Amino acid sequence: MTMPDVLTFAKEWMERVLENGDTAVDATAGTGRDTLHLARCVGNSGSVFSFDIQAEALEQTKQRLEKHHLQERVFLLNTGHEHAAGQLPDEHRRNLKAAVFNLGYLPGGDKTVTTRTDTTIQAVSQLLNIIKPGGLLFVVVYPGHKEGRVEKDRLEDYAASLPQKEIQVLRYEFMNQVNHPPFLFIFEKR
Repeated sequence: MTMPDVLTFAKEWMERVLENGDTAVDATAGTGRDTLHLARCVGNSGSVFSFDIQAEALEQTKQRLEKHHLQERVFLLNTGHEHAAGQLPDEHRRNLKAAVFNLGYLPGGDKTVTTRTDTTIQAVSQLLNIIKPGGLLFVVVYPGHKEGRVEKDRLEDYAASLPQKEIQVLRYEFMNQVNHPPFLFIFEKR
């Protein structure tokens, strides 16, 4: 048996927390892999809201969903994740059980277009405010590029500052890997 990488570990926990009928958010649609996984986890009566500032990312996500016939339960929104909490209709805000951020840049895309520290922390904070108790928020951090190192430092400070009676934070990483490997934060709303 080998330990799962950060993305596999996150997906395993998504499967544990999400049930048919839940609402989930993919705050960084990218190529659509996380959106697809969330769509499977929320079942036929659930919903996923997937956000990205790049039309190219949303198109890739749309194609991936159509290939698997899951587009009906997903809403694609061409806006930044800092607007995610405000974009959810009330019934979905009350039913939000999981959110995922896969930070950095669009694989195969323009590497100068990255997630930004300020909007990421704003979005994480807003979504933690509305996620249901027992819900999980996942943040995969890639410190191998300039903005990623800033995100790493600021997210570490942010996570450490949260009151443990309200939010529990897990950090999952492989500390002895070279080239600044990605790591995962899981925030649990109590």
